[in-house]
Order: sequence, then C-alpha cells, then structure tokens
Amino acid sequence: MKILIFGASGSGTTTLANEIETKTDFKHLDVDDYYWKKTNPPYQEKIPLTERNENLKADFKKYENVVVSGSMVSWGKDWETAFDLAIFIRLENTERMIRLKKRETQRYGEKLLTDKKILKNSNEFLEWANQYENPNFKGRSLKIHNNWIEMLDCKVLRLNVATELSKKVEIVLNEIKTCYNNV
Repeated sequence: MKILIFGASGSGTTTLANEIETKTDFKHLDVDDYYWKKTNPPYQEKIPLTERNENLKADFKKYENVVVSGSMVSWGKDWETAFDLAIFIRLENTERMIRLKKRETQRYGEKLLTDKKILKNSNEFLEWANQYENPNFKGRSLKIHNNWIEMLDCKVLRLNVATELSKKVEIVLNEIKTCYNNV
C-alpha cells in the first residue's frame, strides 16, 4: 500500500508519517530528503526534479508499504496515480506559523543571529509559508492543494491538525485496515 501525507509546511505531515512508520510495517519517505541536497546547514540547495524523482521512485518501489510525507504537486503527473490513499492535513495559519518559527529556531539556533545568509533564507521561507492561504499566491497554497486533490486517483482523507496526534494515527490505521479488507 502506498500512502501520501501532505499539507502546508508546519502542518505535521512528517510527524504523522513517522508515527505511522513506528506503528506499522510502512517505510516513511520524506520528500524533503529527495528535494534538498545534504548540506550543513540544511535546506540550502535543491536537487534537480529529474534526479529527485528517480531517487524517490527507486525507494518508493523498493518497499511494499510506503508512507510519503510532503507536497508533491510539482513533481509530475506520475504521482497523481501512485498512491492508494492520500491524507491532507490542515492547520490554522497562526498556529502553523508559530510552529514554523519555533522549528527554524531549533534548526538554526545561534546561526539565525550570526549568519546573514541563514537569517535571510529563514525569513524568506517564513514569508513564503505564510502565503499558504492566499488564493492568489503562485507557490504551494491551499488553493493549489485543493486543485491537486481533484487530480489524485485515490481516496483522500482530510484531517484537521487540531485533532490529537494519537487520534490522527488511530484514524489512519483504521483507514489502512479498511483498505486492506477491501482488497
């Protein structure tokens, strides 16, 4: 079974996917690991689309049960039919931005104060992420995700992030069981 968990940055897609991996035989693949080159500090250099798709597809095919976390709307049409279940997580923007600012501080720490490039990149990322609910924004947005959901050739489960993590995990595990029982 192949599952995709996606939503805005900071909505908890990676956290939920990690929990699913912990409680099942699913292998978690985070698209950030395929999108970004391994750099120190992280998230500084993108991997070209063709290469990232080749790498992700190789790992995707390697495992019978996979849970992928992250937005893939710009990765190509192949991904629209690759999943058996998609889970879209939505979190209120103010709470999401609080999470992202905290994550940036944890990720970069003192470098946010001492490294101008890291500070600039962090500020640009936060500005970009804060545009998610803007219907006119051309980057990753709620509008783009909703349009992409219509393109997906699988069941889409919508989760409100205000739901406790354990409850979200329970919902997803029940959905996995339902999918297996219907095969």
